[in-house]
Amino acid sequence: MALASWLWRVFPVGRGAASGFRLPRRTCGSRTPCGSRPLGGCEVIGNIKTFKRGLLFSALSYLGFETYQIISHAAVVHAKDKVEEVLEQADYLYESGETEKLYHLLTQYKESEDAELLWRLARASRDIAQLNRTSEEEKKLLIYEALEYAKRALEKNESSFGAHKWYAICISDVGDYEGIKAKIANAYIIKEHFEKAIKLNPKDATSIHLMGIWCYTFAEMPWYQRRIAEMLFATPPSSTYEEALGYFHRAEQVDPNFYSKNLLLLGKTYLKLNNKKLAALWLMKAKDYPAHTEEDKQVQTEAAQLLTGL
Repeated sequence: MALASWLWRVFPVGRGAASGFRLPRRTCGSRTPCGSRPLGGCEVIGNIKTFKRGLLFSALSYLGFETYQIISHAAVVHAKDKVEEVLEQADYLYESGETEKLYHLLTQYKESEDAELLWRLARASRDIAQLNRTSEEEKKLLIYEALEYAKRALEKNESSFGAHKWYAICISDVGDYEGIKAKIANAYIIKEHFEKAIKLNPKDATSIHLMGIWCYTFAEMPWYQRRIAEMLFATPPSSTYEEALGYFHRAEQVDPNFYSKNLLLLGKTYLKLNNKKLAALWLMKAKDYPAHTEEDKQVQTEAAQLLTGL
């Protein structure tokens, strides 16, 4: 056993111990008279027994510590395996469109310290808020709840692209309840976190698409909102349709046809730039996109209306 051999090397007790662990002799001429009892006999035996008991206690303590480390490591491994299992279930439910089941699954782990789990919970809370049957009061509570989960995810792991992405999305949602001043002020924060998400994961088409929406939104900001922004901030957020178009195309290059709304916004951006030919091309793609969700159906309807206008 490794522990036994380690102990033998450090404390060589047993038959050969005397040569390595000697007690000093008492001789005549010392301060102790020859007739006095020297340090030996029962005292030496007692000291050896005490030493052995101490050695045994040390060995048991070491064994206990080793066992504790093994158990602790096993517990950590088990916890990680459990989180991975939950994440797999969550991703499956998300892809399947099982919004309520996903939310109920993840809320069981709302006290988790895992950033990947927390940003998925933020996403699930927001998705529940977007359901038609969710009341306005419940929607507001869920939006703020989602922001808290996303914030915690970011605190736990600043290297998680998902945490940055969903923190930005949730801040944007909260802006609907906090007025135009807060919404414009938050725009800088939103942009910063979308850019970090893209940097951390350049292959995430959704983050790139959302950065495109940010640019599109500030490119078409109404004049009165722009005036308010200029009054409140020395350098209000701004962008152009060309910038938005660049992000929408980049998202499409990363993951072609990944999202019906990206196709729609490519068409709408080309319309803003007065390029009707390319606008019609992308609007047709949006109209013909297979409708898997309610949003896909809305995109089809809007694309068809815009094509009719063309």
